[in-house]
Amino acid sequence: MGFWGPGGASATYFLGGRHHCDTGLHACPPLGPNTSHWPESSWTAPQEFVILGFSGWPQGLRVLLFALLLPLYLATLAGNLLILVLALVEPALHTPMYFFLGALSAVEVAYTLVLTPRMLAGFLLPPGGQAVAPSTCAAQMGLFVALGGSECLLLAAMALDRYLAICRPLYYPQLMTTGLCWGLLASCCVGGSVLALGLTTAIFQLPFCHGGLVNHVFCDLPAVLVLACGNRDLQEHVLLVACLLLLVLPLVLILLSYTRVLVVILGVGGAAGRRKAFNTVASHLTVAVLHYGCATAMYARPLSSRSLEEDKLVSLIYINLTPLLYPAIYTLRNRDMQGALQRVVSQRTPGMTHQTEFT
Repeated sequence: MGFWGPGGASATYFLGGRHHCDTGLHACPPLGPNTSHWPESSWTAPQEFVILGFSGWPQGLRVLLFALLLPLYLATLAGNLLILVLALVEPALHTPMYFFLGALSAVEVAYTLVLTPRMLAGFLLPPGGQAVAPSTCAAQMGLFVALGGSECLLLAAMALDRYLAICRPLYYPQLMTTGLCWGLLASCCVGGSVLALGLTTAIFQLPFCHGGLVNHVFCDLPAVLVLACGNRDLQEHVLLVACLLLLVLPLVLILLSYTRVLVVILGVGGAAGRRKAFNTVASHLTVAVLHYGCATAMYARPLSSRSLEEDKLVSLIYINLTPLLYPAIYTLRNRDMQGALQRVVSQRTPGMTHQTEFT
């Protein structure tokens, strides 16, 4: 694939019979923040992209990361699948709140399956990165955006559900019907998919400058966009507008909704009811802040202010750690989920003594 320079940095690559340079070295023509300096005669459509990942790191360190991240991957799948199964099989959880929570867990499972297996495989492969076809790279990018966008919208739908349940309790059963729940879920999925199709098409319609070395653990939008030739202003503006629509505006609405919810909680009801409602809102708000905080920090920035090496390190957090925190937050702080898990386990364990419900 190529040879490795001092410090493990990739110096020169040969990909698909063409010569490729790392734009971080002086031997290669520098790229401006929005416009490539390559002549138009050099603009090509690469026959494959190479996801560099951490292939330049020492093998021992990569094996150590694999050993650390594999249990997190398995725990993330197990935790989210557990929430999804409980939301499906436990009658006490057949409510709008747990309908959306089950949908969120399903999205997290798909999100994890799209990103993590290839990232883990990259730790064990020889130096040089993983070669993927452009169609595979585009599919991974599209699925990542679709699932991430759907999750952003789904968290906003969950905030709406809690707002109606606590601030409009008399009208809640008539408003949050089964049809509305499915309609909101479908809207979230369609919205994320339309955004993914638009962003992925906008990026992959660009020509690329002598190759496709993706300095990331997957085909992330900024990591691929910096490889494009010509004027990238339109694509960068589209990315920033998408971040505004999917991150900033929903987060503002979520914060306003939960602020109103907290005001209502503190003003009415008994101590036990306030505590239960506050724990539910705190769980949802924690997940929303984690998700929107990571996404905003990663994508609501112009290309000129980015460091792909830093982005790659941060990706280890939002790919491996953040999805694991969601089931931990919802199960450890949610007594309904704890009670449902206890009932399901006791029903499937003959002779097991039924324990006292959590108070």
